[in-house]
Amino acid sequence: MKHPRSTRTHEPGTLLPSTDPRPEPRRIPWRTTLGLLGLLGLVLVSLSVYWSMHPTPLDDATAAMTDPGKPAGDATSGIHTVAMAVGIGESLLTKPGGFLYNDRLPPGVFLDNTQSWECGNLMALRDFVRALRNDFSRSQSQSVENADVKEADLRFAIDPKSWVLPSAETEYRLGIEALERYLSDLSGRDQPRAQFFARADNLAAYLAVVEKRLGHFGVRLSSSVPDSDLAAAIGIPRAGDDVALLDEEPVPIQTPWHQVDNVYYCARGYSWALFHLMQAVASDFEAVLAAKHAEISLQQIIRDLKGATKPMGSPMVLNGDGYGILANHSLVLASYIAKANAALMDLRMLMQQG
Repeated sequence: MKHPRSTRTHEPGTLLPSTDPRPEPRRIPWRTTLGLLGLLGLVLVSLSVYWSMHPTPLDDATAAMTDPGKPAGDATSGIHTVAMAVGIGESLLTKPGGFLYNDRLPPGVFLDNTQSWECGNLMALRDFVRALRNDFSRSQSQSVENADVKEADLRFAIDPKSWVLPSAETEYRLGIEALERYLSDLSGRDQPRAQFFARADNLAAYLAVVEKRLGHFGVRLSSSVPDSDLAAAIGIPRAGDDVALLDEEPVPIQTPWHQVDNVYYCARGYSWALFHLMQAVASDFEAVLAAKHAEISLQQIIRDLKGATKPMGSPMVLNGDGYGILANHSLVLASYIAKANAALMDLRMLMQQG
């Protein structure tokens, strides 16, 4: 017996139930998406502003690191200068945001001005540690170099762009620890296991390196001048001039506009670190400076370096003409560096006199 087929009828205007078992995808409203993106952008901008803050002066930090068992006026042990180098290295790693030069993620990867400041700071620290290894910690050229100072020099020599296996921060931390061990041996109360020779010839050798660094920054800063006549007046070759070759690479005629701020902040970072080191030199080499009547020259260097690190009144580096409406921050910084370099040359010549 056949059963009749059951038929389903529906009234016009009614909907049949859906036979698709899959649920409809849940859509995020576009307002929510924009709100999340805006919140993320606000967080990145806030971190960028905070991470762009430069460290405070290291006077108090250096005084705290100095061994209290040493007399405050001791100018022959070198503890002030080495402690200042440790403080510079610590500030490089513990400032807001930490070390950003090797960052691969935002916002650190976009903070090129802060990275340039770190680069100049690291250059000054490397110059001093190399002088400490070659001159200050050795009595003569045939003496054995200090193992901790050697390790610090090798640690700080790593590429700052290295971010893994090993990371630059890890190597720099080990370099700071090596300097701290040397400082501990140097400041031994009874029988120091390390030595620091605060001699005029050692200081002159270090100043010769710093002199070249400041000269380099002065030329790079002055090369940002867009005025061709002014550039020629300060010795910068113009387009069409015969330019000497160095390793088959032409000498830069003018600093590119997109590198002006990087050169500026690199010079600022070097000046900031050198300002603190020169303050420590005034303490450790007090007897040598007095014997050479060179205190005035060193104080002039410190004043000019302090001027080179004054806070900026503009949120960005301006590159105006010499007599234009806008300022030229590169020329202002180059002026301070040039005066500091001139005083440094005088100090080096005094140290080399018999």
